[in-house]
Amino acid sequence: MNKPFRKKFTAVKLSPEEASRQGSAARLAWEHLPAPGAAIAFLNSHHDGLDGRPIDVAVRSAEGLKAVREAILAHAA
Repeated sequence: MNKPFRKKFTAVKLSPEEASRQGSAARLAWEHLPAPGAAIAFLNSHHDGLDGRPIDVAVRSAEGLKAVREAILAHAA
């Protein structure tokens, strides 16, 4: 059955490596920032030390994920 009114998926799809880094960053944030909403707020807010949103920095590269991990651990301390 044709669905002429269905919206087409227009967002950029992540590569398997990018999706893995995104998942790792989210898991780390939820483990170390357990307060309600803290992990989501941290990952989606601009972080001056990372010069961007932590979730975006983590997705870009393995080095970015490492930097986000360090920022999460520093924030949780």
